[in-house]
Amino acid sequence: MITYEQVKKDEYIRTLIVRADESLTTLGYTEHSFAHVSRVAEVAGYILSTLGYPERDCELARIAGWLHDIGNLVNRVDHAQSGAIIAFRLLDNMGADPGEIATIVTAIGNHDEATAVPVNHIAAALILGDKTDVRRSRVRNSDKTTFDIHDRVNYSVRKSLVHINEDKTLIKLKLSIDTRYCSVMDYFEIFLTRMILCRKASEKLGLKFRLIINEQQMV
Repeated sequence: MITYEQVKKDEYIRTLIVRADESLTTLGYTEHSFAHVSRVAEVAGYILSTLGYPERDCELARIAGWLHDIGNLVNRVDHAQSGAIIAFRLLDNMGADPGEIATIVTAIGNHDEATAVPVNHIAAALILGDKTDVRRSRVRNSDKTTFDIHDRVNYSVRKSLVHINEDKTLIKLKLSIDTRYCSVMDYFEIFLTRMILCRKASEKLGLKFRLIINEQQMV
């Protein structure tokens, strides 16, 4: 039975993540390397653990989170599907259980907003982990005068928190943003589709989704 720590430490997988992120760097995308996949994995695991899912399901969600963007090695277009195929081969070679491989591959193949569907609780947790990772440290462009809207939105975020309430009825994405770099309207311009997907993923888990920006509820 493979573990999240085993997958994290695998040098083959780490090399592919680095090379995938190198391609995105060239294309001008925000950071998609170890900081991102680690954040996605931990948030996905936190969500399922908090909701009382079995620990093994939480572990599978973490593994899916670590591997979810590996398809960018091939191309940004359809990276969820190519990533799912790559993950299948990697996990199969590691001797993973076929049923668990199927669960992880399904989640990865359904995480990108162009084609995403929260088909099960693992996929839903992965979607929420991925789409809520908004933070200043993802911006690689050091020249603020050349920021595009994605740079401005991410750079504006001073603090980001994903939290499930005690009653386990709500999941909140709480952002503190610096409006000198990004207006709330800018945020919605590029993230509305992602927030709708977060709502659908939350509903799959029996939760309502709330977006709170600077202490004001937006969704």
